[in-house]
Amino acid sequence: MRMLQVSGGAGILATFRLKNHIVPKKNADPDYSDVETRRSRRTSRRMSVGRRFVYAIGKQLLRFILFALTSSYRFERVIGSEIADRLIANNDQAYVPVLWHSQQIVITHMIRDWIRRGFRAGYIISASVDGEVPADIAKSWGAEVIRGSAQDTGTLVLRDAIQLMKRGVSVIMASDGPLGPPFEIKTGTAIMARMAGAPIVPIVCAASSARTMNTWDHFMIPKPFARVVVAIGEPIDVPRDLPMSEIESVRTRVQSAMESLASEARQQLS
Repeated sequence: MRMLQVSGGAGILATFRLKNHIVPKKNADPDYSDVETRRSRRTSRRMSVGRRFVYAIGKQLLRFILFALTSSYRFERVIGSEIADRLIANNDQAYVPVLWHSQQIVITHMIRDWIRRGFRAGYIISASVDGEVPADIAKSWGAEVIRGSAQDTGTLVLRDAIQLMKRGVSVIMASDGPLGPPFEIKTGTAIMARMAGAPIVPIVCAASSARTMNTWDHFMIPKPFARVVVAIGEPIDVPRDLPMSEIESVRTRVQSAMESLASEARQQLS
């Protein structure tokens, strides 16, 4: 099952040198607003008429599957619901909500509800043709979408993400993506948050019963009618003037927060 494919901070920054923490000027690049200009040159796959037809059907099918699954879940508790209320109310402040790549089904469902309540959210989704369906779904929710990947358009993605956050849009990050290691916060997430001056918000979930896929991220699909708990942590400030020597301490704080929240969520289900 292909989800929103939220990208991770480390991959985005892998192709972007942060020596002087300089963001490219707005006029430094050609116009990349057309997603076709961001597609990988390593593949000839493009959005043909036939593929558009197949993807139009696939989008409706995926939306139905997600609706059926998430509607059946029994959300027993949202730990830190008052934190979510603050984030939504303070919609002029950008945040970096961080989740694990494997937990996208539950957490993006929750963030969709946030968007309905006024939360300004952005997703980073691959510019490949496979990203068309999840990108269209995210847009239908009211989210902003950045198309690109670390391998081909990392600098552009970073530029776009920072510009979104300067406008008060929170960019959701799967920090252990796009290729792992799983359940490991990447340094790039903290660096991107520092460049935007956006606090990092750790979010995890747990389910009473779920199928774990044989993928690098151990992708979790809670079974129908599973009991679900979501845990949201206090925002972790990452000021723009934070010395680079302290970035690792921010990364470890976020990592510890994610692990602590995961333990608390699992305990709620026991």
